[in-house]
Amino acid sequence: MSVNRMFTSSITAFAIVLVPCTQALAATSGTSDVVLQAAATVEINIVDASITLTPGQGDYETTYISAEAAAGIDLRIRTNSSTGAVLSVKCTDASPQIALTDLLFKTQTAAGGSGTTQSTYGAITAVDQTLWTTTTTSATWTTVQTDIRVQDLWDYSDASGGGTTAYTNTLTYTIAVQ
Repeated sequence: MSVNRMFTSSITAFAIVLVPCTQALAATSGTSDVVLQAAATVEINIVDASITLTPGQGDYETTYISAEAAAGIDLRIRTNSSTGAVLSVKCTDASPQIALTDLLFKTQTAAGGSGTTQSTYGAITAVDQTLWTTTTTSATWTTVQTDIRVQDLWDYSDASGGGTTAYTNTLTYTIAVQ
């Protein structure tokens, strides 16, 4: 007797197919404002914090000594104000060593825009006096020179009797938005 056995085998095939996703993703956008709220601002830089005037014989004969233009007091100012700025000067020393009526100031620096200048010598006082103005912006540094004159030199004696005696006043500059 013969036995036939039959074996069957089955193969199951699996196919995995990758299909690219063609579904569109939703996109959104938005905006954001950046706001700069600029304020009118002024800035001052005192270039010459101190000057010394040493009169000679010719100055005593004219009774005054001056430091003008580049020899005077240089300031640098700037402003972003569309209406400009006002530069003032005063001497608030409690006991000024140089009489305020003898300490004179002016500037030869041209005003900005249709501003003004103190173009003739005037006496320093203890309250702000306008030296220079501008009616426009000045985003870059503008140099303003203060001319200084001390008059009545014979009123200032040499206490050391053969050397020199220093008389000092401190000037205060103020710049403000116009």
